[in-house]
Amino acid sequence: MSFNKNIHEILKRRNFAIISHPDAGKTTITEKILLFGRAIQKAGTIKSRGSNKYAKSDWMEIEKQRGISITTSVMQFTYRNYLINLLDTPGHADFSEDTYRTITAVDSCLMVIDATKGVEERTKKLIKITRMRNTPIITFMNKLDREIHNSIELLDLVEKELNIACAPITWPIGCGKTFRGVYHFYKNLVYLYKTGQGHIIQEDNIIEGLENITLDKVIGSNLAKQIRDELEFVKDTTPYFNKKMFLNGTLTPVFFGTALGNFGINHMLDSLVQWSPSPMLRLTNIRTVYPFEEQFTGFVFKIQANMDPKHRDRIAFIRIVSGHYKKNMKIYHVRTGKYMVISDAVTLMVEERSHIQEAYAGDIIGLHNHGTIKIGDTFTQGENINFIGIPNFSPEIFRRITLHNPIKQKQLLKGLVQLSEEGAVQIFRPINNNDLIVGAIGVLQFEVIVARLKNEYNVLATYESVNIITVRWLECKDMHKFELFKRKNELHLALDDANNLVYIAPTIINLNMIRERYPEIKFLNNREH
Repeated sequence: MSFNKNIHEILKRRNFAIISHPDAGKTTITEKILLFGRAIQKAGTIKSRGSNKYAKSDWMEIEKQRGISITTSVMQFTYRNYLINLLDTPGHADFSEDTYRTITAVDSCLMVIDATKGVEERTKKLIKITRMRNTPIITFMNKLDREIHNSIELLDLVEKELNIACAPITWPIGCGKTFRGVYHFYKNLVYLYKTGQGHIIQEDNIIEGLENITLDKVIGSNLAKQIRDELEFVKDTTPYFNKKMFLNGTLTPVFFGTALGNFGINHMLDSLVQWSPSPMLRLTNIRTVYPFEEQFTGFVFKIQANMDPKHRDRIAFIRIVSGHYKKNMKIYHVRTGKYMVISDAVTLMVEERSHIQEAYAGDIIGLHNHGTIKIGDTFTQGENINFIGIPNFSPEIFRRITLHNPIKQKQLLKGLVQLSEEGAVQIFRPINNNDLIVGAIGVLQFEVIVARLKNEYNVLATYESVNIITVRWLECKDMHKFELFKRKNELHLALDDANNLVYIAPTIINLNMIRERYPEIKFLNNREH
């Protein structure tokens, strides 16, 4: 393969995730993006419990029952000669750690905001993660077919709450029952909205120029005058789009529309492929890796167990950072120090997979995994480097998992270990008893674990409260003092799923006291994978 072909393939790739607060319409907008990418023929909204139709990106049984996205789906498709790798992250507040790691694997994010509610708590948390790498953000103000916040107030909220400048690219004409379309600042075009077209791609109904008399005839002279006056004010008070500021994460272009009505999605998509960066450089513990390098490198940001319940398989998702994957190539697993020949890498359209012959920097490929690959692992063609910036966060809620049938202890442990390797939960084993403690970011995740243990491992289990407020990973250079600490605090020590020692704190007061008593020990609230 020529170097020029490699450059061409990398430059046409766009790799992004969708982030939002729950119920902002993220799964619906994902469907419409897939519709524009011709990845699906007809979009359908999430149906209620008992229906046979579900969102394309929601494939687990419990997702179908609840109508929520729990896992991260990976979708690859083409749009206007660009190849898009779209990572649809869990929208429910309980699944943020999986979302956090997904953001480390992309080069830009689409932030979906419910325009009827404004900036919500979940969005604030996710933006903090994007700040770790100054990830570029494109904003889509959703649900314009409903009564929304004042559009100018929405921009003010985003700037104030998320500390990012807003450059409107399109602007709404009315909202709710009076929603008539959007005006595109940079094209000087009015795109008219037509209801009832949400399931298909509709032809744009366009009026050229804001001063066009046709606009008065179509939307009425009063609304036309109102929107002209409003737009004059917006032009004077909002910044112009600046690509440099966008790429360093300090300015977001803003689009308005309705995902349910399939309106405004194409305006956002056109700008996303034009402005968002092609695959970017990544840091390792030794050096910076650039996408145009000849040698293959990549890192694992997610593991999904049992994507096909019939085969109990596990797929490791690898973000390719540099080089060119080819079928049957030999790659080096840095953590284990072993080489492996990859003959069956797959690309994924949610639950549907196909074997691939080649892939490039920016692509996400799936490797079949029999328990040897972990989140954070680095693959190269022989170089001993490790990509950094893939964190493991301290859980916020803890539960003890108990069995209905004690004979199935081995199956329970196997299931919990495999599910923890996906990164949605963490397992802690107290060193002075046989308890199995599960930690998660949100309480619903425990229900998910119990359901998946039953469906995928045939293990009936329940969870109960436990007196743990937080955990901290431990580091200490003075081994003598560390051994003394471990002997005196055995009741509060546990091993995580990677056999790292952690301190289990029943209260924050207890944690603060133990820190003061042992100043030579570091109590860490996150660790690198």
